[in-house]
Amino acid sequence: MTYAMKPLGCDPAKIQGMSERLIVSHYENNYGGAVKRLNLIDEQLAGLDYAQAAGFLVNGLKREQLVAMNSMILHELFFDGLGQQSAPGPALHDALAKDFGSFERWQSEFIAMGKALGGGSGWVLLSWSGGTPILALDMYEHSYHMDFGAKADGYVEVFMNAINWHNTDRLFQQLGSGSSMGT
Repeated sequence: MTYAMKPLGCDPAKIQGMSERLIVSHYENNYGGAVKRLNLIDEQLAGLDYAQAAGFLVNGLKREQLVAMNSMILHELFFDGLGQQSAPGPALHDALAKDFGSFERWQSEFIAMGKALGGGSGWVLLSWSGGTPILALDMYEHSYHMDFGAKADGYVEVFMNAINWHNTDRLFQQLGSGSSMGT
């Protein structure tokens, strides 16, 4: 299967607090790079004779495939999660309050996790039932350094004010609202 870049899920000129240059660069270079990398790995795997291939080769390619696939999926979720400031719908708001004690407590935890990753690398995810992410905050330096330098805290605050809750609500509704949420 050949993967293609999903169209940018937000208008990069309208994300308050992030430059269009940052978003477009992040989309083209980092997300686009993950998609290209995944396609190259899949090409290598398609040509592999598994019966004859060394175990370390199969293991390495499959591991890299997983890393590239996760990067592609999480970047898509990240960009789809950006938009104009909004609020979660009632069902998602209630689920967050139920599972975290309050919406504000979830928000505080999500922000703290993002800030804790500043200067490092990783993702902060809101996941439905512990396994399916519905909101993603990219904390790798490529996602904020161009606009914020080493000030990851400012980037996290801007992200929180730019969440497109309509997309997160849509994913939450698609998955069902009966199970717990996790950060």
